Amino acid sequence: MTQKLDAYRLSEEPFYRPSGNEITLYEHAYRHRLPLILKGPTGCGKTRFIEFMAWKLDRPLVTLACNEDMTSSDLIGRYLLDAQGTAWHDGPLTLAVRYGGICYLDEVVEARQDTTVVIHPLTDARRILPLDKKGEVIHAHPDFQLVVSYNPGYQSQSKDMKPSTRQRFAALKFDYPDPKLEATIVAHEASITFDLAERLVGIATRSRALKNHGIDEGISTRMLIYAGVLIGSGVDPRESCDMTMTCAITDDPDITKALQGFVEAYFV
Repeated sequence: MTQKLDAYRLSEEPFYRPSGNEITLYEHAYRHRLPLILKGPTGCGKTRFIEFMAWKLDRPLVTLACNEDMTSSDLIGRYLLDAQGTAWHDGPLTLAVRYGGICYLDEVVEARQDTTVVIHPLTDARRILPLDKKGEVIHAHPDFQLVVSYNPGYQSQSKDMKPSTRQRFAALKFDYPDPKLEATIVAHEASITFDLAERLVGIATRSRALKNHGIDEGISTRMLIYAGVLIGSGVDPRESCDMTMTCAITDDPDITKALQGFVEAYFV
């Protein structure tokens, strides 16, 4: 493996607890270098999962957070001025393709469709990346894999994966873990007791029942960890939950009142 991707290697094992057979399924997908979609709600562990798998497989992980201002040049690279004049600089996707990393495009539907179309030749039998500006065609390194994520709950007709793109990928579906497992994760990540973590998970479970009834999604595992961190540092539990959950998830006064009621049920 070239040293070009050494900076993208994870030196420590990320904390991850499987909720199903996703680890085995991913290992099979990677063995065949299948392009893969990780889909699930915000803050449920998609990014942590791919970090864990990259560590487990000892592969560099090149991550790019997609956004609507991102261009194809942000993915593949561009010519830039340097001390010697104009030189080509590989983008994150090109680095992974050229040197054999896992390229993870987080929230891929946030990018414009005319930007993400550049990944198409990498997701079929060709496994190539044309660099039109450079006049080069890169054949993907044998270790290269493309992984993308998105949140189906937030998609609209204007922000969704084109069928011609979606059908090029296999997919793994994620959701929030069951309550016991989620409490274990929150307790570990926030360094709090399991009992406290269980109460936070109870609040989240109730909030998720409000999905499509005033909020797009309920309280995420990530939010629970934030709340636990603040409580562990001495902040009042109700104030911690108000700061990291209620105020963060909604501006609607009725939904705010309902969420505060959930908090008060667990923290009198």
